[in-house]
Amino acid sequence: MVKVCVVGASGGIGQPLSLLLKLNPYVSELALYDVRLAPGVAQDLSHINTNSNVTGYSKDDIEGALKGSQVVVIPAGVPRKPGMSRDDLFKINAGIIKGIVTSIGEYAPNSRILIISNPVNSTVPIAVEQLKAMGKLQPGNVMGVTTLDIVRAETFLVDYLANVKKSPTRQYDKTAISKEVTVIGGHSGKTIVPVVRNELYIDSLQDQYAEFIHRVQFGGDEVVKAKDGAGSATLSMALAGYRFTETILRSIHREATTPIPTFVYLPGISNGRQIQKKLRNEALEYFSLPVRLVDGRVSAIDASVLDHLSAKEQEMVHTAIQELLGSIDKGKKFVIGSSKL
Repeated sequence: MVKVCVVGASGGIGQPLSLLLKLNPYVSELALYDVRLAPGVAQDLSHINTNSNVTGYSKDDIEGALKGSQVVVIPAGVPRKPGMSRDDLFKINAGIIKGIVTSIGEYAPNSRILIISNPVNSTVPIAVEQLKAMGKLQPGNVMGVTTLDIVRAETFLVDYLANVKKSPTRQYDKTAISKEVTVIGGHSGKTIVPVVRNELYIDSLQDQYAEFIHRVQFGGDEVVKAKDGAGSATLSMALAGYRFTETILRSIHREATTPIPTFVYLPGISNGRQIQKKLRNEALEYFSLPVRLVDGRVSAIDASVLDHLSAKEQEMVHTAIQELLGSIDKGKKFVIGSSKL
């Protein structure tokens, strides 16, 4: 029996994510929390003929939503709008995440915490530092969801391969190319490092390789622009968030899972210190790499992808690290009170 809580359940990501979770057979209880409309969303979903029970919780009952939850997924916060930088987003969402994580520390301290709220490069450090301050940190439980970058990489790679003249003639399948591409680093702009494992694909892309990289790194901007101020990537993010959550649920149910990238607190993971050395920057406390899960928690990091990077990918990792250091520091300082917003 697994209780999953979605914090921010009535938003643009929260509603489709909650729908997908209602369809998941591993979820026995689905708790939906938001500052408004969550009971209505829960009532709507409760008419769906799957066996999980759905309950909506209003603004003043986050305790009821969180208590007993084994998994807490957080898409809460405001979406990015045209002209809004990730710094602008940080100023709004930082306080929201700190408050939510404080409640998790009080009411569901053993839950797996899956953070979707942007900017992930800063919100995950906020969560970790807040739990540290409360004496409730379990590092393997705190994961930043970077799966949308992977979903985009798989989609765009097939699109470009299908269009280049020298690409192999066989049919490409977007649902089966996950072994050929992954994404490491962080979850914004140039901190996103797509890694194409098959060198033949890079050769096939030729001059479109740089365009492929840019689209993966800045694909979110395409959606913000196309929605003309009405929102950001919500449906694709909901699918990506669900894909990651499903992996956590399968692990909780003792099913074998393949390593999946997530943005984690390196010093708190068993082999995290070795990863810091491998990345040649021991000041870097957070990075997204494939992780091994045990009971839905990060038990170790699989850094084998770092052993086979091309020169271009190594360069991108270096750039990502330099940018990540500032974002991580901003999140940490927000919690310790030395950041003046």
